[in-house]
Amino acid sequence: MIGKLFHGGIHPPTFKDLTAQKPIKKFPSPDKVYLPLLQHTGTPLQPLVKKGDLVKRGQKIADADAFVTAPLHSPIAGKVLGIEECPHPTRGKFGAIVIENSGSQEDEINGILFQEEIERMDPKSIQNWIREGGFVGLGGAAFPTHVKVSPPSGKKIDTLIINGAECEPFITCDHRVMMERTDFILTGAYLLARACGAQKIIFGIEKNKPDCIEKITGSIHKVPLPTQVSPLPVLYPQGSEKHLILTILGKEVPPGGLPLDVQVVVSNVQTAWAIGRKAQEGIPLIERIITLTGNSLNNPENLDVPIGVRLLDLVDFCGGFQVPPEKTIMGGPMTGIAQVTLEVPVVKGTSGFVFFRENVVKEEYSCIRCGRCVDHCPMYLLPTDLFRYAEYGDFEEAKKQRALDCIECGSCSYVCPAGIPITHYIKIAKAEILLRAKKGGK
Repeated sequence: MIGKLFHGGIHPPTFKDLTAQKPIKKFPSPDKVYLPLLQHTGTPLQPLVKKGDLVKRGQKIADADAFVTAPLHSPIAGKVLGIEECPHPTRGKFGAIVIENSGSQEDEINGILFQEEIERMDPKSIQNWIREGGFVGLGGAAFPTHVKVSPPSGKKIDTLIINGAECEPFITCDHRVMMERTDFILTGAYLLARACGAQKIIFGIEKNKPDCIEKITGSIHKVPLPTQVSPLPVLYPQGSEKHLILTILGKEVPPGGLPLDVQVVVSNVQTAWAIGRKAQEGIPLIERIITLTGNSLNNPENLDVPIGVRLLDLVDFCGGFQVPPEKTIMGGPMTGIAQVTLEVPVVKGTSGFVFFRENVVKEEYSCIRCGRCVDHCPMYLLPTDLFRYAEYGDFEEAKKQRALDCIECGSCSYVCPAGIPITHYIKIAKAEILLRAKKGGK
């Protein structure tokens, strides 16, 4: 099922062969976890525990009185050592709950749903159940899932798309989840559809994952809603929500709009897995699957890890480094964020870490007006102009030229022969535009 190929895009080398066929390994319960009070897009959390408290695995330990937020649960049973400023993979440092493992393995399990219960639940009840599980988008953005499946009054949702594209180079955690955790995914997808009112479910999977396409296709008969698999062209950034919708359904999300404007909700396949796991086992979002890879690491792996485990412990589990990396990125090389320390913890939005032996930096020259960035921009923007507006501080013009519609996929920077970090400049422009809007346009 192909609606319409999107404009632009690129074909970077994927390097997925390092881990695509490696089964998920379970990381052992760590001695300590470091749980930042900001794990998602939205309002930061307030701790519900204090130093000296004993907590169970799965116990809610932080929440906020806000709609756009998601509570946090302890991934281990143990003792709260305190609330400290700790390294954060996107914020430098942030307050975090530090818990020491007691080794008791005492769980707080709740929220198990049998099929008959699911059928009796109304959308609002499922949305609340999702919120209590602390679920966020596990594709990287970490937007609270209960918000995404709560369309405002007057908005009807027709289709739920489960995003299994995983187009980011190096990262293969979703690939392995589709292969190894299929039943959980199907249960989670059905709950998501029921929560948002969707009448059908479509799995979007790139054609470079034929094993996943075959696995999901052979299992979707178990879902009590019309469900199908849409094999997708291999083209970055196919995993972007707007481009996934265009490719599968032929619907264009309007500028400044959201998928719900075209009656669609998109959820990452690993999010569906985590929700399905809670329904079957009563476990909230306390663990996720990530990929550790790159040419600096001894043994690249796909790992099932607790939220809050430190990167240095994961590196040790993978046999350490062949040579120390010159660059470490959380996420993939196209949209990921460079890290300055191995003491950062895994957060809910962590899809993986990539370790590079060399930090290849392009020498930057003046723009030659070749237009390659325009040709490859999947959002029909003029990246070369947006870069200049950002460079010279003309943020009003950048706003008029739809800078906020940039999805920060990095295609423009990738193809630029002058080595200009165009995406970086556009990110600066977007941040300034949003800051001024928050201040009332000043």
